[in-house]
Amino acid sequence: MAVSLSGDSEDCDVFVVGAGLAGLAAAIGFARAGFSVASCGATDRLGEGRTVTLLGRSIDFLEGLDVWREIEPLAAPLRSLRIIDDTGALFPPRPVEFHADEIGLDAFGWNIENAALADALAKAAAAPPNLRRIESKVASFDFAPEGARVRLADGRRFSARLVVGADGRGSPARKAAGIDVRTHLYPQSALTVFLAHTRPHEDYSTEFHTRQGPFTLVPLPATPSARLRSSLVWVMSHAEAARRAALDDEALAGEIEAQARSLLGAMRIEGARGVFPMVRQIVTRLVATRLALVGDAAHAFPPIGAQGLNLGLRDVKGLIEAAREAAAEGDDIGGAAALERFSRSRGLDIATRTGAVDGLNRSLLAHFGPLDAARGLGLAALGAIGPLRRLVMREGVAPTLGR
Repeated sequence: MAVSLSGDSEDCDVFVVGAGLAGLAAAIGFARAGFSVASCGATDRLGEGRTVTLLGRSIDFLEGLDVWREIEPLAAPLRSLRIIDDTGALFPPRPVEFHADEIGLDAFGWNIENAALADALAKAAAAPPNLRRIESKVASFDFAPEGARVRLADGRRFSARLVVGADGRGSPARKAAGIDVRTHLYPQSALTVFLAHTRPHEDYSTEFHTRQGPFTLVPLPATPSARLRSSLVWVMSHAEAARRAALDDEALAGEIEAQARSLLGAMRIEGARGVFPMVRQIVTRLVATRLALVGDAAHAFPPIGAQGLNLGLRDVKGLIEAAREAAAEGDDIGGAAALERFSRSRGLDIATRTGAVDGLNRSLLAHFGPLDAARGLGLAALGAIGPLRRLVMREGVAPTLGR
């Protein structure tokens, strides 16, 4: 059903606020599910050395949207994971490795530059006839029981049965609905950058656990100018992040190679780098009248374990499923029952992932012997106990809690 005009307001089933990765995926998904959709906001390409690793359920979802075949050639497979304790603990555990073929997978996931993924999703969003893309910003929201009304900065007005808030950590939609957030500021920032290097990564993602946070190298696909490439997310103190951000490319590459223990050989910086403060933020509720929050508008946490966008895409999938069920039963897709179904389906997954990332990050910062010992024993158990290791791998790739 295409977007239609009704008086001075344009009507649609679903109005998606935000055109980042989760927002574009939501717009495409709702359109493919047969709903009329308006997608509002400028496409956010999120450059500055940032990538996302798409895991199993995210890839399944993107395949269902018929966009994965366009994305896969732009991504690099992650077939093995390596965790190295570099905290200086008294009894550090041995490095632990995980291999996708141990649980019958070709790869745990695929790593892609954020800008490339944004471009692929923006291209896909231009295709459905029942999906309208709008670059203008939202000026105001009115979330009423009978329907949501949205006024744009250019004066246009929309009416919708459901508003999807995919408008980021500062979410204007969330604020307009009066949904509160709980925020924790970590004493850390993340430095992100693309690297060319002289030794092959062999499809390994390598994560060093340091006293300031994780240092994670993830494979990237080759380019004409560099055959061997990886992305880096390096979590460190604010002061160290500021110091390293000011280094020239050669000096920064030297510090990265030293922290990586020269596993990938000599490094060369590619393009711009980014520095982002680390924050944990979670909403007190996922829904309000005619509104559902997804992605960073609902939850944000440090870039550890490739959880951020994958969690957001599960939000999107859960919301689409709730709307489909409501429509099949003749109910209101933006009504209280459908929104409550979505909220119940997502609570456990969000709480579990947020808690796991927060717990690991805090344990690295703690400098507390018993906590170091517990973390070391946990890694040793994963390395030594096959069934436990395989269980953790399956849960990481395809969560069963709150899926």
